[in-house]
Amino acid sequence: MTKDFITALPKAELHLHIEGSLEPELMFALAARNGVAIPYASVEEVRAAYAFSNLQDFLDIYYAGADVLRTRADFHDLAAAYFDRAAADGVVHAEIMFDPQTHTARGIPFAEVIEGLLSAMAQAQARHGITSALIMSFLRHLSEEEAFATLAEATPWLDRITAVGLDSSEVGHPPEKFARVFAAARGRGLKLVAHAGEEGPPEYVRQALDVLAVDRIDHGNRSLEDPALVERLAREGMTLTVCPLSNLKLCVVDRIEDHPIDAMLAQGLRATINSDDPAYFGGYVADNYRAVAAARGLDRAALATLARNSFTGSFLPADAVAAHVARVDAMVHPA
Repeated sequence: MTKDFITALPKAELHLHIEGSLEPELMFALAARNGVAIPYASVEEVRAAYAFSNLQDFLDIYYAGADVLRTRADFHDLAAAYFDRAAADGVVHAEIMFDPQTHTARGIPFAEVIEGLLSAMAQAQARHGITSALIMSFLRHLSEEEAFATLAEATPWLDRITAVGLDSSEVGHPPEKFARVFAAARGRGLKLVAHAGEEGPPEYVRQALDVLAVDRIDHGNRSLEDPALVERLAREGMTLTVCPLSNLKLCVVDRIEDHPIDAMLAQGLRATINSDDPAYFGGYVADNYRAVAAARGLDRAALATLARNSFTGSFLPADAVAAHVARVDAMVHPA
């Protein structure tokens, strides 16, 4: 599979934590700009620390790295750097997650976070033609009451937030823990997504569907352990935002050659390819496409299906989805 085809393929990214795009070089630059001490002597030392054995090991360094983010200029620069890389990868639409609680808990005003992100999103559309949307994620290791407080804090910006999500430590924090706040978010017109079935069991995916009534499942790998659940996800056309290099780095799969992305497609699942936390997991979205294309022998038709799914699973208006899908189809079946 040629690198050029994957890069040129129009695609949306639906599972990207903006804090997880903080490259070591930018971490050092922001630490210097803000006078923040970090526990690493060099960029190389930071990269060496990215040897995780599980989700919690990753989260520990993820939260430490986020401490350098202090001002709206920092959040703008963080997101702008991501959009530059996304544009180079052929991304034309991105639905980016942000974790306000990671920052407000450190005393950073909500406005600093979101205004910085919004300015970078506007710049990305002007500079690269990339459209984007914001997903405000609640940290599931915190309480539902704290999630309600974050939803309230977001009130002045709800017209610029597309969805709420649920991330952080999955095991021991089932989706049902957040049933009331998700219902409240739905009542305010927001779309709903949730991490489920990454480290957590298939039951967490069922809870996300039945208790939270989500519009999209983030990850969802462990759904494959439950044939009835797989059949339901396929029947309902539920989008799964799959992150292959993340799955490898966090030991969801032992080898990239073992990744089930083609099995998902074969069973009729609306799977998509995404980068999750690319600075930490070793690759942006095109790297993820290339990794599974090589490891699982995906042909152009399969890659086009994944790209198509990224648009049909997005929160874009129907006319925009149709236009993007037509561009994908034209690449596979040129006139």
